[in-house]
Amino acid sequence: MNAAVLYGLGETPQATQFPEPVPADGELLIQVKAAALKPVDKQLASGSHYGAGSRPLPGICGIDGVGIGEDGVRVFFLMPRAPFGAMAERTVVSPKFCFPIPGEVDDATAAAIFNPGLSAWASLAWRAQLAAGETVLILGATGVTGKLAIQIAKILGAKRVIAAGRNEQVLDTLPSLGADATIRLDDSREAMTEKFAGVCGEGAIDVVLDYVWGAPTEALLAAVTRKDLKAAAGRNRLVQVGESAGATISLAAATLRSSRLEILGAGTGSAAPLEKWAAARRELMSLVAAGKLRIDIERVPLAEIEKVWHREANGRRFVIVP
Repeated sequence: MNAAVLYGLGETPQATQFPEPVPADGELLIQVKAAALKPVDKQLASGSHYGAGSRPLPGICGIDGVGIGEDGVRVFFLMPRAPFGAMAERTVVSPKFCFPIPGEVDDATAAAIFNPGLSAWASLAWRAQLAAGETVLILGATGVTGKLAIQIAKILGAKRVIAAGRNEQVLDTLPSLGADATIRLDDSREAMTEKFAGVCGEGAIDVVLDYVWGAPTEALLAAVTRKDLKAAAGRNRLVQVGESAGATISLAAATLRSSRLEILGAGTGSAAPLEKWAAARRELMSLVAAGKLRIDIERVPLAEIEKVWHREANGRRFVIVP
């Protein structure tokens, strides 16, 4: 069968032939219809993700997708059995990692929105415990997950959403998704600190959703602890989700002692209980089916995986179609 095959960590996957999967007892054979190309897929392939190296090579890329089971039911699936993956004509998965999709949601949209949509929902609703009427600042709002986070924050009742990002072209489109203000993150650290200080001076930022880390986050923390700003009266929660601008930051001890800042992580180590995930999946698909959540996608044939692997997405999600 045709598949996107990775032969070594750090290499670009190749569109080539791979042996057909044979389901073991209790597994489902899935005819794949679509699989999104996500940052985590690239991180696993490069070896930079903390879960990299645990899967045998050569192997097929893609940790999730949309397909049809042997019973004819269309599902979103997760975690195909290695060395098989989602970017192939067929794969094998456990039934417990398969979830039905509403008929109103097409294959490519479902494949694209499940992972970033649930990530944004979990970060805001569970880790940040966002309450109605609060203000949210999103660092990295021009990415796919950041754009969904703007919409989800509004759905969850945020009074104000401030979107910060490095892609000026995408940044200009974010008010149409619900952003009340935007901040560019491609300035010097001093300039970014002044911008964040201006935002902080306009009113409390209750939740920061951080997809970038690195220098932009350091600039924000410098603004939070400026002496000319009043201390916040309530909780300030920074939820660390991604590291597109850097894997580390310099954090002064005084930053935590002189503010109400709480730093939380959102990832596999802080996952919510299974019953909450099930409820979130249903709510997410309901919102997509009703047209209340938007995601920009570009369908790409599996044969072109090598061409698209290193392309800049610019706020879109590439969806690989076998």
